[in-house]
Amino acid sequence: MTYEEALQYIHSVSWRGSRLGLGRTRELLAKIGNPEKKLKFIHIAGTNGKGSVSAMLASVFKEAGYKTGLYTSPYILAFNERMQIDGQPISGEELAELTGYVARFADTMSDPPTEFELITVIAFEFFRRNGCDIVVLETGMGGELDSTNVIDTPELAVITTIDYDHVRELGPTMKHIASAKAGIIKQNGKVLFYGENPEAEEVIREKCAKMNASLVVPDFSEIKNKEISLEKLRFDFGTYKGVSIPLVGIYQFKNAAMVLSAIDILKNSGWRISDDAVYAGMANVKWRGRFEVLMRSPLFISDGGHNPQGVRSAIESFQAQLPGRKAVFLLGIMADKDIDNMTSQIAPFASEFIAVAPDNPRALPAEKLKEHLLRFGKPVTVCESVYSGVKTALAHAGREGIAFALGSLYLYREVYFAVKSIKTRKENNG
Repeated sequence: MTYEEALQYIHSVSWRGSRLGLGRTRELLAKIGNPEKKLKFIHIAGTNGKGSVSAMLASVFKEAGYKTGLYTSPYILAFNERMQIDGQPISGEELAELTGYVARFADTMSDPPTEFELITVIAFEFFRRNGCDIVVLETGMGGELDSTNVIDTPELAVITTIDYDHVRELGPTMKHIASAKAGIIKQNGKVLFYGENPEAEEVIREKCAKMNASLVVPDFSEIKNKEISLEKLRFDFGTYKGVSIPLVGIYQFKNAAMVLSAIDILKNSGWRISDDAVYAGMANVKWRGRFEVLMRSPLFISDGGHNPQGVRSAIESFQAQLPGRKAVFLLGIMADKDIDNMTSQIAPFASEFIAVAPDNPRALPAEKLKEHLLRFGKPVTVCESVYSGVKTALAHAGREGIAFALGSLYLYREVYFAVKSIKTRKENNG
């Protein structure tokens, strides 16, 4: 199987008619010898912040000398990013070989795995073959019925912010959503929860009590001496002084405090992580699409905020980093999101809007998005492609202005390559 054939196979796996549950994942893992039983995990669920927390933890463990796997979704620029070891994505050759291997077993199943289940199994086998000491494992959606939840009690279960998202799949109430996330809490485990949501916290405390699991909720008031710039954030938290991270959305202060709390729990469990590894891991973390500056003149920012809470965090960062300013907002949003809630938060900070549809079947058509945006009484331009939208946003912002792409992680990839192409063209033209 070639790399292209592997991706074609992965994306062609039928999910129609499949039942919810972990049965297919467990069956396929059993067929290949249960690689997940030979690995140790930090399991991460939540509505927002999962990816940033996962990336920071993986970076710290790598600096501490552990062979560190990282499993995330969705990918940002290339599919291979979904499974990494020590910051390096799986190679196309290894992905092709592993997919061919796992496919032989998947094809014998009367109830075949879903796409995400298949990718999860491939990742477990990848991490096992490469002898990972620890795997930072991000859920795809929810927790209880997410295919990553086939693992035994992890070294630590981390639950980041909980808010309304994926209500069709997880349930309509906060209790439903929190219960799904709390599904990653296992017997006698250790749990770290973001907090700041009393209704969700009640559900999580009940689950911890039922499973005899210990629970830590960080005290974010201990984040002191905060410094912000468009290059880095710097802060103190507990015994850690002058921690620096290159992720500049101000929501990253709390995500970073979550990571430092997780490190302390894991150190108390016997993991050897020096303070030097913590500082270096935090300073060297790479994670795209979170209040990321893609261009300086004009200033072009992109954030993957794709639900009301994510947009709120992005806008709070905009206010903190660029007080009193407005931006040309390039928006592309999935049709199943709370669009009016999201756009209402953005509108006060917009001078105008550029509406696009990311290359995804779930994307809201740009003309439909325009209908939502016209009620704010600001100019709305519809562009047929994201590339055209980026060019238009830059032109309308002018050299001293700001362009801000927001609304979906799927939008980020096209924005990134469009900005890169435009910058390259500028450089070549002197």
